[in-house]
Amino acid sequence: MEARLQKILAQWGIASRREAEEMIRQSRVRINGVLANLGQKVDPQRDTITVDGKPVSEKPRPALTYLLLHKPVGVVSTCYDPQGRPTVLDLLPKELQQGSGIHPVGRLDANSTGALILTNDGDMTFGLTHPSHSISKTYHVLVKGHPPEAVLEIWRQGVVLEGRKTQPAGVRLMERFAEQSCLEIILQEGRNRQIRRVAQQLGYPVIKLHRTAIGSIQLQTPKAPFLHEGNYRSLTKDEIGFLQKQLKHMKVKDPVKLRSVEKA
Repeated sequence: MEARLQKILAQWGIASRREAEEMIRQSRVRINGVLANLGQKVDPQRDTITVDGKPVSEKPRPALTYLLLHKPVGVVSTCYDPQGRPTVLDLLPKELQQGSGIHPVGRLDANSTGALILTNDGDMTFGLTHPSHSISKTYHVLVKGHPPEAVLEIWRQGVVLEGRKTQPAGVRLMERFAEQSCLEIILQEGRNRQIRRVAQQLGYPVIKLHRTAIGSIQLQTPKAPFLHEGNYRSLTKDEIGFLQKQLKHMKVKDPVKLRSVEKA
């Protein structure tokens, strides 16, 4: 039965839908020897799919894996980087890097650090990266200068980026230094480089950006030692349950939209 190529690759655990789309754009995927097109439909029973010249096919689904990684600076949040930079998968052991289908859920830019979820649960990735998701993300952000309360209030209310206002955000001053300030910022959305762009627009550019938590999932918890940069741990049953509840809420809230939008 025909289905979109990126969906097939995600179902087979080759990559997330977003990563599969990138692979297709980078001319890494062929169908019956011909370069694949984004959105192309294929029949897995009839067509031969290759990635980087190697045939791929459906395999027994690997065990579902859910990890929390503390991403360091200089590491990109992808499975493959054409520029040859280290990726988040390079921080995992070989048995998790290959054949498991593990991929990052969302992204942190290369210069940012902190909490990043990795999984091979394609349905969860699809839901958590859907535009309607509402999982909060908490950041500690070091900015240049000392933004006054009036500027922080503007940030809280929303700032127009590319013609569209950002959603209300939690913004509070944590600490003041001689020439810098540390802010805690809690977002309900994840537009591209949002915090850096807003800070720059308001006149207080970001020096360091660190994500401390995704919803209730934190780098440091009372039950576990602090997760150092470059290290990872498995999510607890409670943390996985929290993510699953978020997906259930979204499906009840807007089931038609969730099925119709392809974003991973």
